[in-house]
Amino acid sequence: MRRPIKDDGVLQARMTRRALVIGGAQLGIAGALGLRMQSMQIEQAAQFRLLAEENRINIRLLPPARGLIFDLNGRPIAENEQNYRVIIVREDAGDVAETLKRLTDLIEIDPSNIERTLEELDKRSPFVPITIADRLPWEDVAKININTPALPGITAEVGLSRVYPWGADLAHVVGYVGPVSDYDLSQGYLSDDTDPLLQIPKFQVGKTGVEAKQERMLRGSAGTKRIEVNALGRVMRELDRQEGTKGQDLQLTIDARLQSYVQARLDGQSAGAVVIDLENGDLRAVCSAPTFDANMFVRGISVKDWTDLNENKYRPLAAKAVQGIYPPGSTFKMVTALAALEDGVIDAEETVYCPGHTDVFGTRFHCWKRVGHGNINLHESLKQSCDCYYYDISQRVGIDKMAIMARKLGLGLRHDLPLSAVAKGLAPDKEWKATTRGEDWRVGDTVNASIGQGYVLSSPLQLAVMTARIATGREITPRLIKSIDGIEQPSGLGPSLGINENNLRRVRQSMVDVTNHQRGTAYSARILASEVKMAGKTGTSQVRRITAEERAAGVTRNEDLPWERRDHALFVNYAPLDNPRFAVAVIVEHGGGGSTTAAPIARDITLQALYDGTPPLDAYPSAVRGRIQEQQDRINAMITPGATVQDRA
Repeated sequence: MRRPIKDDGVLQARMTRRALVIGGAQLGIAGALGLRMQSMQIEQAAQFRLLAEENRINIRLLPPARGLIFDLNGRPIAENEQNYRVIIVREDAGDVAETLKRLTDLIEIDPSNIERTLEELDKRSPFVPITIADRLPWEDVAKININTPALPGITAEVGLSRVYPWGADLAHVVGYVGPVSDYDLSQGYLSDDTDPLLQIPKFQVGKTGVEAKQERMLRGSAGTKRIEVNALGRVMRELDRQEGTKGQDLQLTIDARLQSYVQARLDGQSAGAVVIDLENGDLRAVCSAPTFDANMFVRGISVKDWTDLNENKYRPLAAKAVQGIYPPGSTFKMVTALAALEDGVIDAEETVYCPGHTDVFGTRFHCWKRVGHGNINLHESLKQSCDCYYYDISQRVGIDKMAIMARKLGLGLRHDLPLSAVAKGLAPDKEWKATTRGEDWRVGDTVNASIGQGYVLSSPLQLAVMTARIATGREITPRLIKSIDGIEQPSGLGPSLGINENNLRRVRQSMVDVTNHQRGTAYSARILASEVKMAGKTGTSQVRRITAEERAAGVTRNEDLPWERRDHALFVNYAPLDNPRFAVAVIVEHGGGGSTTAAPIARDITLQALYDGTPPLDAYPSAVRGRIQEQQDRINAMITPGATVQDRA
């Protein structure tokens, strides 16, 4: 069936409307193109003329400002300073060798920097800026800027570099930063990190201490900028910029003023010292001596300085306070005593006879007092540090229960701190020896361990924690980070240890008499001021076994031996007696007796902490006040010439 033919008028009308729509669209497109051409040819003519002359747009990373580190009182202990440097971008430099030659003709640059730059240029992408030299004087920067047309791809810019205003005082705690290396990228805190900042040569990352352990937090994130450069590599202008995110600021629990005092007090010794605030577990001072200036590493340490540090027998690079592990000596007797008391195998008034030695299965173990102490109970055994008492009671309680008590008091544990190589120490038991040495535990091992010798090892940090827990009866956990970007971190004051308070009281009273009774081993290092008296315990740990021949010949005094073979000197304490505020632990490597070497240092540190500055002379026994005054003057001069400890900021 045929369709009817439509009216010719209707068809014509439809054709007219379509033509109008199509024509209008074409006119609109043509108009838009005309306007765009006008904009490009007239309004943006200058920009495109530059681009026509081989200008290019580069995107460059903007390193963020590294987070700052402050002490307990808000003093900066790691900050940033402006640093003028010269960089080169290979893809903009053309003939790199010729460009670098022109630069060295213009300003003085160490040839080793040029060699390193050429190596980096071969390893890095052509668009990555390579730092040729930094810490340039302004005169050199001005010369580079004036001669930019002759130095394609080279730019002088200002950046930030790390500086440590307290120098060597906090080097073992804060650590230091340095240029990122392939070794750094292989380490745990940088591995699997795709941050493009790490590809920038000489970008600074934490190497040790808090700087390394809190690297991601302190680093921040990169920004970017788009710059326009011409054919010669000269920067024509910055098109836009997106700032990065600054690293987070950290506040440590360390009191920089107290830390500085402790470092000065340890001067001349190979030693470690720790101060803990008993109210919250805050570490007020963590010192290792000798130390080093962390700024040397940031600026590039010389071969001579590096050799001197590495070959120094006192090991200035070692963080002895947290990394060093030593036999705790007689400071461990408090662990043995509490283990025996808690187990009920001894009575506090029970006596043990000390003739000066104890024989165990044919082996003779000597007391430090050759003529012995006679009949002695728990209180007197700690006060006078009798060894034979602990030889006896340790055989009753056994090593496994001693190890449990040691760990309860914080020994043989790795405390979680953002510091390099925090040592775990060792609180040995039967299982440990069977597993690690494939041997059975022997009674002689228990006897040795009872006085902190044999396999027992601890760090000054652990001994400070042990003392803090004995003083409070609570699970004190050391804390180093007080706040992050102003947000307070959890306190280190934990729950009760679950140790019988009467047993703790007995041990504490013995520690009181160690320093305050005439027959106490640390009486000569006592504090005279009644409101700040301290309780403590001496320790002397042998680094070798004294042979029978040496005893017969009388060669047992430390001063008769080379330094490396002398005993370590230890002392732990807390103060004040009625309301303990601080616990202190000190070890002096090969220092001899704990009572004569370590105890006076710990007393001085304790007074400095309690008085929050130089203590009055009447806090000391009258016999030592003259020497103490000379010591205070010497230390104040060491810290800042012409200023007191309190004035340093």
